[in-house]
Amino acid sequence: MTEATSRRTFLQVTLASGAALLVGFHVPLAGAAPSKGGGAGAARFAPNGFIRIDREGAVTLIMPQVEMGQGVYTSIAMILAEELDAAWDRVRLEAAPPDQALYANPIFGIQVTGNSNSIRAFWTPLREAAASARAMLVQAAAQRWQVSPATCVTQQSEVRHPPSGRTLAYGALIAEATRMAPPKDPQLKSPQDFRLIGKPIKRLDTPEKVNGKAQFSIDVVPPGVKFATLAACPVFGGRLVKVGDQAARQVPGVRDVLSFDDFVAVVADTTWAAKQGIAALDITWDDAGNGVVDTATVSKQLRAASLRTGVTAQAVGDVDKALGTGERFDATYEVPLLAHAAMEPLSCTAHVTTDSCEIWVGSQVLGVAQEAAVKTTGLPAQKILFHNLYIGGGFGRRLDVDYVIKALRIAQRVSGPVKVTWTREEDMQHDVYRPTYVSRVAASLVDHRIVGWNYRVAGSSVIARFLPVAFKNGVDVDAVDCAVDLPYDIPNLRVEYVREEPLSVPTGFWRGVGPNNNVFVVESCIDELAARTGRDPYEFRHALLAGTPRLQAALELAAEKGDWGKSLPPRVGRGIAVQTAFKSYIATVTEVEVDEYGLVRVRRVVCAVDAGTAVNPDTIVAQIQGGMIFGLTAALYGRVTVQNGRVQQSNFNDYRIMRMNEAPQIEVHVIRNGEAPGGIGEAGTTAAAPALSNAVFAATGVRVRTLPIDPKLLAKRPTA
Repeated sequence: MTEATSRRTFLQVTLASGAALLVGFHVPLAGAAPSKGGGAGAARFAPNGFIRIDREGAVTLIMPQVEMGQGVYTSIAMILAEELDAAWDRVRLEAAPPDQALYANPIFGIQVTGNSNSIRAFWTPLREAAASARAMLVQAAAQRWQVSPATCVTQQSEVRHPPSGRTLAYGALIAEATRMAPPKDPQLKSPQDFRLIGKPIKRLDTPEKVNGKAQFSIDVVPPGVKFATLAACPVFGGRLVKVGDQAARQVPGVRDVLSFDDFVAVVADTTWAAKQGIAALDITWDDAGNGVVDTATVSKQLRAASLRTGVTAQAVGDVDKALGTGERFDATYEVPLLAHAAMEPLSCTAHVTTDSCEIWVGSQVLGVAQEAAVKTTGLPAQKILFHNLYIGGGFGRRLDVDYVIKALRIAQRVSGPVKVTWTREEDMQHDVYRPTYVSRVAASLVDHRIVGWNYRVAGSSVIARFLPVAFKNGVDVDAVDCAVDLPYDIPNLRVEYVREEPLSVPTGFWRGVGPNNNVFVVESCIDELAARTGRDPYEFRHALLAGTPRLQAALELAAEKGDWGKSLPPRVGRGIAVQTAFKSYIATVTEVEVDEYGLVRVRRVVCAVDAGTAVNPDTIVAQIQGGMIFGLTAALYGRVTVQNGRVQQSNFNDYRIMRMNEAPQIEVHVIRNGEAPGGIGEAGTTAAAPALSNAVFAATGVRVRTLPIDPKLLAKRPTA
């Protein structure tokens, strides 16, 4: 996705008479007006929307991104504290409130956490915001001491004057600092002076998650709360006809049954009672004609669409001429619908009155959620209070706000707060699914090199629904991400997109979305082309990556650490894959064993990761490991199937995940450099399938072109 400049307009929070005042500023802080008011009575120094310092020297850092297990709270805090020179043990964190202007993601222009871009997007703006605050504190101390600011230094939340030995804590300077004008171009630290960035800092959210104090949406129990769950039409797009609720109302603890046009909710004294009430309902639905949808028809529809010429997303050279020369290669790949299956099912607590609304939720798009609340309740934004909480797994599902809207609709008909928790079955069967894609590749080889490449992907457009302004000229930029701008030296290349929307099936972002399809397809093709030329897959890639030295270096490191080329026993193989997804350069070597029944056991995974400046290397390692498990799960088992318009999977018994005893050894080697940070939250997921499928080929001689991997195709004998 095209990235906007990180130097976009933000708003500055300054102090006036002891309270925060919003005034405009830019990053860098060119032309910002000096703070007004404050003075000796100032309660805190709030130079911008991200930093607050009180008289005792406590530093509160406002988190513009949402913590959902990826460690972003700690990494963002490290960036701010680094440039501020704040004492790490005095740092406190607060979740940002909904404010699209103040906390918009610089890449997307809305308040959103996704696309593995939290650090990429906020790296420069946050550094500049903190450096500006530090400069204002230095200026305040220099004026008090009547010395040049150039003779002062900062460290551990103090301004120090080495020539005289004088020291002032930040908390003692807030009155004067409040009156300082922000510098136009704050001087950033040199990387050689970093004290926090680059260190394996322990995560700030870990203690409360261990001792149980951390609040997730599903944990919230405000005073007087009632509990609810819901049932929507099992067929996508269906509507309620009637509901028999007599039995449900007899369930102990059930308070009410609420009917809506598209779902039914049961309100009770406990979630368990609400769930029993839902089970007792006799509901008649109208499937709106969507009961004919099934997986086979969706696959047939997309395969037919993939035969059409698509909209060109990228074109280099004369592809048609190149494809007419040399040895021709054609292949078709297909990946299925996937559910998010986060450990924390969807939940939202709301209290709606005639003149106020309070919401407790975990959302990846808090500003969008606020807009939805305004539209649903009819209340102005200033009357709506959000508590954005930890998320127990987002993976893109909480980029949609349907669960917030439904909770508000229920709350409008309930006196007092109501906590709406989706059952696992409801969560699984009313997801917004990772699209199913069909991709066709045509390539030509001359003298063992790729001279022509045509890539066509057909599937639904998540971008057209979620962010219409980014759907331009018929191209979904996410659907072709990692298919365009390939790192390989291919002189004639074309990428096409065919938008095809399966009837009524809702699709959305899913930890990688386009890249986790395209990296799988591209890297599988590269492996097949290497085999056509008789060259080693590593050597074939290495020769094509001369123009991408960072990826070439990662490939070399992964091959070295992954024991590439060393002998293996029968039915054991290694696969290799590379990617530049999310502006990180990653190479992966995966080792698998395939038994006689075709069951795949992943023995070992080795990743070499160049994500630029490693803010917290421990987070990089953890995210690659977690993403790899997520991606391996999808490649081995993940598949949502539809029959008669209904999703067939309902829980973890039939939507399989990789178990602890099946998890391989995962080694992550972080390549350090001073480049701009890359994204990492989804990169492990996109790396999983291609290296795995290429390893399966090395072990069995069978190519994988459809996911999930089918053991029957790999078996030496029928399964028992």
